[in-house]
Amino acid sequence: MRIALGIEYEGTDFLGWQRLAHGATVQAAIEAALSKVAAHPVTVTCAGRTDAGVHARCQVVHFDTEAQRPMRGWTLGACALLPTAVAVLWAHEVDPAFHARFSARSRRYRYRILNRPVRPALDARQLAWEPRPLDAARMHEAAQALLGEHDFGAFRAASCQAAHARRAVFGLEVRRQGEKVIVDIEANAFLHHMVRNIVGSLLPVGRGERPVTWLAELLAGRDREAAGPTAPAAGLTFLGPRYEAHWGLPAEVSR
Repeated sequence: MRIALGIEYEGTDFLGWQRLAHGATVQAAIEAALSKVAAHPVTVTCAGRTDAGVHARCQVVHFDTEAQRPMRGWTLGACALLPTAVAVLWAHEVDPAFHARFSARSRRYRYRILNRPVRPALDARQLAWEPRPLDAARMHEAAQALLGEHDFGAFRAASCQAAHARRAVFGLEVRRQGEKVIVDIEANAFLHHMVRNIVGSLLPVGRGERPVTWLAELLAGRDREAAGPTAPAAGLTFLGPRYEAHWGLPAEVSR
């Protein structure tokens, strides 16, 4: 039997999603909890790996098991065994052909920036901070140059192991919400640090230090060194993947 889970986590205290031998990761925590619920070793596959300090609103994973448990048992049993920063939101039995990564048609991220002179306290672990005024409208205009399928080499980390830098961006919106500037982006897939590097390049546009055309110039140049710095991990949340409706998953991850 194949089961899909929806998972949220606050990533500050983890070294990222992927299991590592030298520190705490979300994958290791999930697998340890599920293995106890199933009474056998469980390995999970996720929709999209997140880096150290990055959060997730609805990460999706799948795993295979012969253990007979009610879906509520997988959810509540895992939550009882997980650290407080990780929670299983739902569990659904899925077709054996379903794959959390390869069945996903898109992935969505949100980057949140607190834009005020005083640093955050209550939300410091889940926000980036920019004390200088940002023009969200200028940032949004500049970001529209990234829509469509392109080579995103200018926004790719040097450590990225992807076979190529071509990705398709389906939507990219920058808006102001009170003291916060929100960047929402949806694409078929993402390169390592791609969202944080895009945000790091939008910030100089928002501060008026670069023209609105700068993102288009960076995209065409494909030169990572010419682009802005990598924005902090704390502001980034993986909202989740989207799957075709026929897989029968909750609306928040279906299209």
